[in-house]
Amino acid sequence: MVKPLERFVIKATESHNLIVKRHLTLVKLSIPPHSSPHANLKNTSPVSPYRHISALIILSTTLSCNRQAAPASANANAPQAVRTVQSSTADVPLEISSIGTVEASSTVEVKARITAPILKVHFTEGQDVRQGQLLFELDAEPIHRQIAEIEANIARDVAGAKQAEANITRDLANQKNLDSIAARTIKLLKEGIASREQADQSQSNADAAKSVVDSNRAALESARAAEKAERARLQAARLLLDYTKVLAPISGRAGDIATKEGSLARQNDNTLVTLLQPSPALIAFSLPEQLLPQVRKYQQQQPLTITATTGENTATGILRFIDNSVDPTTGGIKLKASFPNADRVLWPGQFVNISARLNLEHDVVLVTSQAVQTGPRGKYVWVLNPTDSTVAMRDVTVSRLYTPKGKGEHAVITAGLKPGENIVSEGQKRLIPNAKVRLLEAAN
Repeated sequence: MVKPLERFVIKATESHNLIVKRHLTLVKLSIPPHSSPHANLKNTSPVSPYRHISALIILSTTLSCNRQAAPASANANAPQAVRTVQSSTADVPLEISSIGTVEASSTVEVKARITAPILKVHFTEGQDVRQGQLLFELDAEPIHRQIAEIEANIARDVAGAKQAEANITRDLANQKNLDSIAARTIKLLKEGIASREQADQSQSNADAAKSVVDSNRAALESARAAEKAERARLQAARLLLDYTKVLAPISGRAGDIATKEGSLARQNDNTLVTLLQPSPALIAFSLPEQLLPQVRKYQQQQPLTITATTGENTATGILRFIDNSVDPTTGGIKLKASFPNADRVLWPGQFVNISARLNLEHDVVLVTSQAVQTGPRGKYVWVLNPTDSTVAMRDVTVSRLYTPKGKGEHAVITAGLKPGENIVSEGQKRLIPNAKVRLLEAAN
């Protein structure tokens, strides 16, 4: 029984012999008789079947390559299909763009200035509040009691001062009488009527009366000082009483109520509510440090107009702040712009697209960005010669990219192109210098 491999070898050998015979016949027809002294010699050496297989494969490959080479050569000489666009001129704004974060112009965390339970909340979450509006009411009963005690102490001190004044008046009268007696006694002593002992006694009585007056005056000063101290305590207590009513420090929008009614508000500890002032709004953004000289240059001429876009809404503001240093970790410079935000299009914490017009460049050459290619020498385009439908490679200088309103992205050409030239925008990959091209219809 013939094996499959042997059968394949036999078939290949027969095919090879048939092909060889056909080629030998063609050779005999093309070679003149007796053109070779070895024409009648026969090859009597045995031929391996595998050589037949190899020859068959090589012959098939050669024929196939010959069949493919002819169309490829024909396609290489055929004009390449391309689409073209015309370079144009326009007034192009020099703009910068970034992504910014909206900030409130003022943010205040409202905290209690005393420790007391919250009796009542006088606003709702998310409500717009006015400056000075009552937000929270704290328990004031302990402070009322303290005030009552202080007022009683003041009344006591006032009464003590009045009593000291009365005592002084009485003792001054007594002192005056004793001074008069002492003076008469001394006079009688000189006349020999009164004794030395009587004179000394009368003088001692006068000195004692003077000491009593001085003591009462000290008591009066003490009472008045105690009254002043109590009045100072009263003012402090009344200030604490004012702290029991927590008022809005700014006009703005209230956030979440962090400490609810009935909870204990601790002095300068837990936040009761956060107020944000969304109008006017600030937008913070960063720009690469390379743009800083241009921003400073045009900012010195006049404040730069900043446009913020979020969804379908657009807001316009003014650049107000340029940071005093570049962030060494990112190489960016921080800026802030102010927006009136009367309609509250901008919301604190929101991400927005930022753009700013630095200058308006006139009569700038533009071409669609897909027409610009990149090669070893840099940027280049293929320019069509309409007279003979050939293309040429031309180096160009691209300063930046620009997207006109309602159009695709364009390249701003500063050198290498003139307005109105036909530039290949599709089909550049198979082009070579001076290649023939045929134009396709313009794409929609």
